[in-house]
Amino acid sequence: MLSLGFVVVCRPDPSVLRAAACGAVALLALATGRRRSLIPALATAVLLLVLYDPWLARSYGFLLSVVATGALLTLAPRWSAGLRRRGVPPRLAEALGAAAAAQALCAPIVAVLSARVSLVAVPCNLIAEFAIAPATVLGFAALAAAPMGMPVAKALAWCAHWPAEWIATVARTGAALPGAGVDWPGSWAGAALLVVVTLIVLLVGRRLLRHPWWCGVCGLLLALAVVQPPPLTRVITGWPPPGWRLVMCDVGQGDALVLAAGEGAGVVVDAGPDPQLVDHCLRSLGITRVPLVVLTHFHADHVAGLPGVLRKRAVGAIETTGFEEPADQAAFVRRLAAARRIPVTRAAAGHQRRTGELSWQVVWPPPSPPPVPAPPPGARPQALPAHPEPEGPNDASVAMLVRSAGLSLLLLGDLEPPAQRALARSPAAEALESVDVLKVAHHGSAYQDPGLIRRAAPRLALISCGEDNMYGHPAPGTVAALRAGGAAVLRTDRDGALAVVGGGGALEVARD
Repeated sequence: MLSLGFVVVCRPDPSVLRAAACGAVALLALATGRRRSLIPALATAVLLLVLYDPWLARSYGFLLSVVATGALLTLAPRWSAGLRRRGVPPRLAEALGAAAAAQALCAPIVAVLSARVSLVAVPCNLIAEFAIAPATVLGFAALAAAPMGMPVAKALAWCAHWPAEWIATVARTGAALPGAGVDWPGSWAGAALLVVVTLIVLLVGRRLLRHPWWCGVCGLLLALAVVQPPPLTRVITGWPPPGWRLVMCDVGQGDALVLAAGEGAGVVVDAGPDPQLVDHCLRSLGITRVPLVVLTHFHADHVAGLPGVLRKRAVGAIETTGFEEPADQAAFVRRLAAARRIPVTRAAAGHQRRTGELSWQVVWPPPSPPPVPAPPPGARPQALPAHPEPEGPNDASVAMLVRSAGLSLLLLGDLEPPAQRALARSPAAEALESVDVLKVAHHGSAYQDPGLIRRAAPRLALISCGEDNMYGHPAPGTVAALRAGGAAVLRTDRDGALAVVGGGGALEVARD
């Protein structure tokens, strides 16, 4: 009845029929205990579904459903029985056996799809399992009650949202852990390699089960590898280095920087394209408070990762450019800020702030000029403002001159040559001379103003770009020009995350 209700509610699409058929076979096996005789039933269900829709034979979702159901019918009973023989409580043994069996057989297929292997799938499934039954029963009860009494249906749906939210929270929390997964070759050869590794782990695991103390040690080591607590990570890896002033996160083709603002605090400049990547960077730095998030402009490779910055952190304010294009990304930022009640302000040249040893001033864009009234008939037209409206989001990027522990850092966002030339002629130009660190504009693209590079004359130039990106960033000519000016050039696509360490004129760089 449950599978039939699932089909009725979700409509009999091929994917729904596939899930319902495999689920019905698994439920029948659990209810009757006759798992062996249900293998032919599973084969018959698969055959009928493929005859109904031959394209299912090419569907990874169909393959995963069949393999998972087969694992529940074959491996899971044996594994749960083995666990019970070793003293594991029956209910826990059955749940652990089912989750582990499904993961063991499905992981190679998932690796082909995502080029990644999860280390948290089994524990997350175990934790989420307690909420599946209440969410399902209450959800169907809400559907059944809706035609007769909508208030009752709403009450049931409200009750169902708690277990459903628990499942979603478990999934999000597990995926956000630093060691939640490991990269893996995304090919069938990689799948075959994972099968071999899985067999080795199973053989070793059978021996370890005879030694509870070793099981505990291995479990603790795995937990530490998944959680990666920052103090332990710092001791083992040396990251982040003591006394770091700026970190350029490795977020692929995008920008995300962190300026040290005290113990556990950092000013974040841009959020990159991926919430997971920027969240991982901030957690590795131990950042729990963000006094200010500066979004230089609204391109997705600078703002799409904002949910990762906001995740479980106290954020004081968000500062943006006044040029709100692309409009959908600007609206996205404002929705997130409104949901968290975070004030949003506009940056303009001349604004200055300080927190501890960190201070900065905005050097671009210039304040928007007041509207020019139309001249009366016969009068001479007024002069145009010195800085016309930018032609696009890049030229409206927020650029900042930062000072931290005696170091000067110039962050140029994605400024293009027209805005760079205007900046070199602006009132702030004199302060831009001979900086210690330059965040190169626009991921090191070929569009740079040589005059501004010569004026800045950085000792160190940092470029944030993605490995093998389609834009060819950074441009060889830009890198050559920076080196010709005496700068050491480092880039995230080759060097990973970069930390600037120094004070009193000394300057060092550490790589993650």
